[in-house]
Amino acid sequence: MNIFKPDMYVNDIYNINYKRLFSMNKKYLFFDLDNTIISYIDSDVNDNIMNLFNDLKKMGFECFIFSNSNNKRLYKIKEKLNVEVFCNSMKPLKKNYMKVLKKYDKDKCVFIGDQLMTDVLGAKRNSLYVILVDRINDKEPIYTKFWRFFENFVLKKYEKDNVFKKGKYYE
Repeated sequence: MNIFKPDMYVNDIYNINYKRLFSMNKKYLFFDLDNTIISYIDSDVNDNIMNLFNDLKKMGFECFIFSNSNNKRLYKIKEKLNVEVFCNSMKPLKKNYMKVLKKYDKDKCVFIGDQLMTDVLGAKRNSLYVILVDRINDKEPIYTKFWRFFENFVLKKYEKDNVFKKGKYYE
């Protein structure tokens, strides 16, 4: 059941210890979009996000967006952040992870997202380092609420077994 346990858990993308990741020889940061970088109701990035991505690039990271969202939603964000995007990723299925990972050293990749059932599971199924962040807000489409329903069962089991507790952050 550890396939749902992230390697790191922090409250948001701004509190990730990127220096630690860099010292671990991680070079490629793959971010989920919805409720990780921006909420589902937002369609654009703010200055804080732009500054974070610029700082990460200066540190030596290559940043990407790996999202189940469609190309139309990602296009504007791709242009603003000047990053490559992988849309319609069908997380947690392995197919698109494998396609993307052919281009990059898997051991240097980090996947960052807000959902256990798509982001964490998809990355773990591909033996990747994964960071879970809290979702930005509770407004989500019905298909995400579907995944959250099952996520709650995993969270309750992990909490009962003292494996992982939502709101108790760790690196």
